[in-house]
Amino acid sequence: MMLIEKTTVPLSALPVAQLKDHMRLGSGFADDSLQDPVLHSYLRAAMAAIEARTGKILIAREFEWTLTKWRDNRRQPLPVAPVSAIIGVTLLDRDGGETLVDPAGWVLDPDNQRPGLATTGACLPAVPLHGAVQIGLLAGYGPEWDDLPADLAQAVMLLAAHFYEYRHDVSQGAPAMPFGVAALIDRHRTVRLFMGGQR
Repeated sequence: MMLIEKTTVPLSALPVAQLKDHMRLGSGFADDSLQDPVLHSYLRAAMAAIEARTGKILIAREFEWTLTKWRDNRRQPLPVAPVSAIIGVTLLDRDGGETLVDPAGWVLDPDNQRPGLATTGACLPAVPLHGAVQIGLLAGYGPEWDDLPADLAQAVMLLAAHFYEYRHDVSQGAPAMPFGVAALIDRHRTVRLFMGGQR
């Protein structure tokens, strides 16, 4: 399985001004924007870390997910949430040939934790032998920073500020994920059940 990010978070959606206020950086100077590229990078890093820990996409963007077989031929759980749209489903044969699956044969099954691609008929289309299926999807809470849940937005601010404060620290003294950030994102983490256990 392979998940590829097809579009990126635009600079306009990054809350640089809010991060400056959060960190109480000076303002009103001629070089106010000097730190902006650094703050952009730490905001992106914080978002990526939180998305990896929770499986939740913060700012909406397009993804392409490729897999070689269905987990269940009636409903395939998707790797991220929330998902607002399935853009398309394409079957890939062993030689690279593509066959677009009729949209009437599948539907997005929305779920805050584990959205899925569900069949509208007896089963999802058969994946070609030695081939794959490619699913295009639009995931994220929304296109703007204000679309995020308040606790996740606060977690990004705390983690970005943490990265900024420890940017010159190459030791192992600073925790990778501060306790306050972990506490804020904990309820958003997806619990996966396999063989009676949790992962």
